[in-house]
Amino acid sequence: MLKEIIKNAYAPYSNYRVAAEVVTNDGKSFYGVNVENASYGGTICAERNAINSAISAGYKKGDFKSLTVMVDGDKTAFPCFICRQTIVEFFDMNDDLILIAGDNVLNYKMSDIIVNPFSKEDLI
Repeated sequence: MLKEIIKNAYAPYSNYRVAAEVVTNDGKSFYGVNVENASYGGTICAERNAINSAISAGYKKGDFKSLTVMVDGDKTAFPCFICRQTIVEFFDMNDDLILIAGDNVLNYKMSDIIVNPFSKEDLI
């Protein structure tokens, strides 16, 4: 499915298309693509788009199993730090992160990419 929806990414500035899939513990999938904006701050990454889709459908922290990120290129890419902060908000550190670029597939746990997360406990 990611190979199909990556074509829907809106990336006229970077020409760097990204698609993401969130899988929930009950086996449902939610998808997102990156949507760029001439005002760069208005851009939303595929990862957050997919996560927000799941949240909009009623899922919450603890309901997620994995996040897969596919880029349109030969080199895999990790989620940006804004996406990592969103991942901290909704995923557990033992959840799976799968990165895909062409034939390259890398498997991680969220804890592999998130060190010293900022969370609600830091707000007290």
